[in-house]
Amino acid sequence: MKKAIIFDLDGTLWDSSESVCESWNIVFSRYPEITRRLTPADVQSFMGKTLDQIFPLALPDTPDELRRKVLQECVRYELEYIAHHGGRLYPKLRETLEKLREKYTLIIVSNCQDGYIQDFLDFADMRGLFDDFESAGGTGLSKGENIRLVIERNAIDKAVYVGDTQGDLDSSDFAGVPFIRAAYGFGQMDRPVPEIREFCELPEKASELL
Repeated sequence: MKKAIIFDLDGTLWDSSESVCESWNIVFSRYPEITRRLTPADVQSFMGKTLDQIFPLALPDTPDELRRKVLQECVRYELEYIAHHGGRLYPKLRETLEKLREKYTLIIVSNCQDGYIQDFLDFADMRGLFDDFESAGGTGLSKGENIRLVIERNAIDKAVYVGDTQGDLDSSDFAGVPFIRAAYGFGQMDRPVPEIREFCELPEKASELL
């Protein structure tokens, strides 16, 4: 039986909120009419959402046409910035993933733009640890649909999804797979679910569900 652990990225594998915040504020500063500056806490509140959901939250008082222009530039520049500055990897990430890889297929599914997961894999030097990845930007599908997609694409018999937000839990429900909450991440859940408080707890928790 082929078993997989499918991961959300932000708030689950790393925290890139400071780099994302800095990159977006650099773009904002290029437009005199944009006076708002984001904080890392603002960015963390956006995590797990699609870009279409984030845009009105990031610049709520900006006219639609200008907002879309500015934020599309933010998305492009973010990839360049993240490639060089990365994010904060959660403790014991590599050694835990190496242990998990001995038993499971490892996959990332995120609501990010195409290129963001690749930036993470290159910055963390972890391309060899993951078997597949997919993003909303890559397919135009919802996270739940992308979870189903990678399960089918990799002929997975049994899977669990690991994430930190309510949206992750909802996507897991949609895809029909068990969920493990990364309680060290950014979000809260509307019901009790299996959880880990440190990434290194995942092998034990995954074995209970898989």
